[in-house]
Amino acid sequence: MFPKASLLSLALLAIGALGQQVGTQQAESHPKFSWSKCAAGGSCTTQQASVVLDSNWRWLHSTKDLTNCYTGNTWDSTLCPDDTTCAQNCALDGADYSGTYGITTSGNALTLKFVTQSQQKNIGSRVYLMDTSDAKYQTFNLLNQEFTFDVDMSNLPCGLNGALYFVSMDADGGMAKSTNNKAGAKYGTGYCDTQCPHDLKFINGQANVEGWQPSSTDPNAGSGTFGTCCNEMDIWEANMNGAAFTPHVCRGTSGGQTKCSGTDCGDSPDHRYDGLCDKDGCDFNSFRMGDTSFLGPGKTVNTNSKITVVTQFLTSNNSTSGTLSEIRRVYVQNGQVIQNSKTNIAGMDSFDSVTDAFCNAQKTAFGDTNSFEDRGGLAAMGQAFAKGMVLVMSLWDDHEAGMLWLDSNYPLDKSPSTPGVARGTCDSASGDPQTVESQHASASVVFSNVKVGPIGSTFGH
Repeated sequence: MFPKASLLSLALLAIGALGQQVGTQQAESHPKFSWSKCAAGGSCTTQQASVVLDSNWRWLHSTKDLTNCYTGNTWDSTLCPDDTTCAQNCALDGADYSGTYGITTSGNALTLKFVTQSQQKNIGSRVYLMDTSDAKYQTFNLLNQEFTFDVDMSNLPCGLNGALYFVSMDADGGMAKSTNNKAGAKYGTGYCDTQCPHDLKFINGQANVEGWQPSSTDPNAGSGTFGTCCNEMDIWEANMNGAAFTPHVCRGTSGGQTKCSGTDCGDSPDHRYDGLCDKDGCDFNSFRMGDTSFLGPGKTVNTNSKITVVTQFLTSNNSTSGTLSEIRRVYVQNGQVIQNSKTNIAGMDSFDSVTDAFCNAQKTAFGDTNSFEDRGGLAAMGQAFAKGMVLVMSLWDDHEAGMLWLDSNYPLDKSPSTPGVARGTCDSASGDPQTVESQHASASVVFSNVKVGPIGSTFGH
């Protein structure tokens, strides 16, 4: 995810928050979701699994009664006077996936609705793929593999992001690491990414109460003193009018979820490039890279209908033990295989995939800080996959930057004619959260037909 503190935009229920104890008011039943594991030659085996809602959306209440520990964007000072006491006093509960959160599954398809109005108004969601035991998150090593899925974002306008990506979360949700965490993966705990988000209510089994600042623009979100960092591979961040795939890497995290504070989080503009993680990433956005006719409504990759997205992770020796050297993208639509667009930027060679050479050339051409190379580049991304990464699927709006970094001109203080600024056709005001939440409440995204296997095994050529 690109913008500073982008995850502040992921709104919570008015009564919801993240906790480490477990409540008993709502049974937790994970929606079933199947995916396929493929072998060389194209034979695939269905994996019967499920998805789990991130704990930041859940109702957090006293372990003794139904008193809210967190309401709106503030904590109950009696139950949560400090980080440790809050973790002991508060329990998170099960979720009504469809009724409260607009999350439904059918076979191999997952639908995420943007705004769901029940007793409370819920905005967006984030879910993780569980393993077949339904006890831990499914982890993936995609070295010398390809990852394929279908996406329908025909109901996803400007300012929204239907995201599918991988992060270096702990498979158990952090239970082994944190003795205070009694909820674990079953309740969606342990999130992290390269933005080192501060909106997580609990990190490593401790509340994030101390130093908590309610958001000035989001009535349900805020930020605490601490953030939570880890490697991130954005396979797909997109709406109808823009799309990008982006590796991000970190240093000093031992390849996994790491609690941060101060400069290590890289929060302020002055310290954005001093933190543990590469917040910008090395993105391949076809529009930004000079092909404005490639992806969008009625374009070569037509976002008015379902798209098959194929991402291949090539290694230096064409084996699962090799060093990650290239991330290639292929699209399939209406039976036609569509090769990725090529860069058309002054001063850059013609690239159609993410390599270290592409990333270096892009950063130079756009005048951007090369924090991706500084933190290890593609080799570091490959090391993260070798340790196993968790699949995340989400739908969100952006209180920090209006999603302009994905589908419009960004930053706004530069001319759209400056290389790297124009990223999509959306208006600069289109991503205002009040606008999208009121005018596009019925927006949704459908992810389906997830397949993983050796290069060339998951789609018809």
